Amino acid sequence: MSNKVPFSFILIIGLMLFALFFGAGNLIFPPMLGQSAGTNLWWANIGFLVTGVGLPLMTVLAFGFSGKNDLFDLASRVHPLFGIVFTTTLYLTLGPLFALPRSGSVSFEIGVKPFLSSPSDPIPLTIFTIIFFGVTCLLAINPLKIVDIIGKFLTPIKLLFIGILMLVAIIKPLGTFQSPTKEYQSHVFFTGFQNGYLTMDTLGAFVFAIIIVNAIKSRGIIEKKQIMLTCLKATIIAGIILAAMYTSLAFMGASSVEKLGYLDNGGQILAQVSAYYFGSYGGIILGLMITIACLTTSVGLMTACASFFHRLFPALSYKTIVYVLAIFSTIVSNVGLTRLIAFSIPVLNVIYPLAIVLVVLTFLHPLFKGKVEVYQWSMAFTFILSLCEGLSIDPIEHYLRLVLPMYTSGLGWLLPALIGGFVGFILSALKPNSKGNNIFHSDKLSK
Repeated sequence: MSNKVPFSFILIIGLMLFALFFGAGNLIFPPMLGQSAGTNLWWANIGFLVTGVGLPLMTVLAFGFSGKNDLFDLASRVHPLFGIVFTTTLYLTLGPLFALPRSGSVSFEIGVKPFLSSPSDPIPLTIFTIIFFGVTCLLAINPLKIVDIIGKFLTPIKLLFIGILMLVAIIKPLGTFQSPTKEYQSHVFFTGFQNGYLTMDTLGAFVFAIIIVNAIKSRGIIEKKQIMLTCLKATIIAGIILAAMYTSLAFMGASSVEKLGYLDNGGQILAQVSAYYFGSYGGIILGLMITIACLTTSVGLMTACASFFHRLFPALSYKTIVYVLAIFSTIVSNVGLTRLIAFSIPVLNVIYPLAIVLVVLTFLHPLFKGKVEVYQWSMAFTFILSLCEGLSIDPIEHYLRLVLPMYTSGLGWLLPALIGGFVGFILSALKPNSKGNNIFHSDKLSK
């Protein structure tokens, strides 16, 4: 076989990667950033793109570089227990705690709420989410071709409509940029950086990466260098499209304030901008497409989470886990999209630094020869600081602001992570018989 990989194949992988990342939920955060950042949009947007686009794509590359089979194997470089806890936490976050309920909430905000006479009435949300997750449950238990049909045909139509909406909003903006809200008046880049966490795409990348790497290997590409090169080209394609979409959506949000005022969440912004340009019919079309697209995402997330927890707890049947996930997601989604996002922020502030450091250490693995102490000390120091930031305890926060550089910018964990890695390297050097990391294998999780 020729060593040269056809561009057509790289393009397909790049578009696949884009489709995996760009779910309906991702539509809601850039417009909200735009409304809040106002005249400071561009620096905020750059920060958002670093964590919303750059970091997820780096995670995909890190998987290709590591040669590992899944997240559990990769995280177990730190410790077997860490591998289980981190992987479980990630699936809970992508599943019933945040991403799954968010799919139902986004569908309601865009597809139903704009057409209600009493938007604050909680009953319609309850009825909608029961139906939404009931259908999700049925499709996750009995996968039908309808899911593939929706994914293949609705997604291009959805993207075409969103593309037209963004193009119109750029050519004929609703208004001029307004003054930034309080959170975007200082440390603008780093505020955008942290808001990129909300996409959860870096966490999703730990799951998606193995799909991409396996797709590349199925082509007969098995050399590590060739896998990395193909991954790199595909991620550049996906990154350019994602960055263009997010920037356009952020511009739409920033230009909407003068006409629409400040809204509670990105779902409302998207729905009202669509109704402004295309009338009620445009809102109905957008709502219908987003709802069905969210349903497809919901089925995918529920299937992945149920499969993982079934492997972790084989005594529980796959169907039982699906039922539990559906009921729990219904309950959580009824807190509303705005509250759900607010509740997720401190949790993501704890998880994301750990994910970032794990990705960086994966790339540096050959440099420190995979010494387990480097992983453990760096991750331990990172966890302590990210936990403090997530909990936001006033006396501790006040002290950390005084002694830690970049803490007020949301990167207070960076220096401790570097110090922890250095301490781990020194300790490993003091152990002449150190053999590197302790790779742990679990039949339950690797089957």
